[in-house]
Amino acid sequence: MFKTAIASLTLVALGTCAQAEALTVVSVGGINKKSQQEAFYTPFEKQQSVVVRAAQYNGEIGMIKAQVDTRSVTWDVVEVDHAELQRGCEEGLFERLPAIPGVRKEDFVEDGVSECGVGIFIWSTALVYDPKAVSKAPKEWADLWDLESFPGKRALRKGAKLTLEIALMADGVPRDQVYQVLRQPGGVDRAFRKLDQIKTQIQWWESGAQPMQWLAAGDVSMTSVYITRAISAQKEGYDFPLVWNGSLYDMDSWAIVKGSRNQEAALKFIAFASLPQQQKIFAEKMFNGPTHKQTMELIAPETRNSFPSSEQNMVQALKVDSDFWIDHGTELEERFNAWAAR
Repeated sequence: MFKTAIASLTLVALGTCAQAEALTVVSVGGINKKSQQEAFYTPFEKQQSVVVRAAQYNGEIGMIKAQVDTRSVTWDVVEVDHAELQRGCEEGLFERLPAIPGVRKEDFVEDGVSECGVGIFIWSTALVYDPKAVSKAPKEWADLWDLESFPGKRALRKGAKLTLEIALMADGVPRDQVYQVLRQPGGVDRAFRKLDQIKTQIQWWESGAQPMQWLAAGDVSMTSVYITRAISAQKEGYDFPLVWNGSLYDMDSWAIVKGSRNQEAALKFIAFASLPQQQKIFAEKMFNGPTHKQTMELIAPETRNSFPSSEQNMVQALKVDSDFWIDHGTELEERFNAWAAR
């Protein structure tokens, strides 16, 4: 009986140890997840002897909220965009981060280190086109609305976010006034009226891979796209130029789900993934801008010139207003879905 008790205690201890050393990291998937595996997960496992279970989701904060509300948290570290990070922090879905060794606010881009998160990368959405399908190169979002000069179907992201902003820029609103207009009475109506003009010519993409697939197949002549997808296609030999004028950028961050049972390992992972040399590996694979300022110094100029965070691209870009989408995101996404279904 004594031996049985000892054996049982040993099994419990081993089970607890195994559980503590397995960290579930959740990203938005695709080539992003694959690049994170190479830049962060695998080298972290080797350095810390911690098993990383890589999972993916579509970025909906509701999936995190369900785990926290039911106290059935199975995720530890999650990748979230800036608006969801702010919302989740306010709603108690993420842990407040302590001081993390090696992660200093002054070493990161603006908002790179916040109460509940540490920035991973700066991403961007821009216009891309097929030069074989159009007689001249488009220069701005307004050209996507010019069906006469630029014939063919076009594609946009199926959602209010990143689409209403594009519509207003196409309607002549300067980049720095887009959110001001959206907050004004009639501003959202103006964006939808602009979308009405080309609604019958739009194919709505829902996954990051679709725009480039449709462009390669000749289904559309131009489209909005996550720039990492466009640059990946260029490296595969496709001649699909990017138009940086009017691009929109935002930041994804690491956060720890409230109630995670592996917070010590989670903090170590975030610290490791924030190292300039690890961000360099990820940035060179994904062409998203790093958040640690020293990372850019490690990357060749010809490579970093394709990052959303490069000076030449940033001056042409619009930063996504997280506060606006926290305040109005739910209602506008519902309105957009109803509009798109008509």
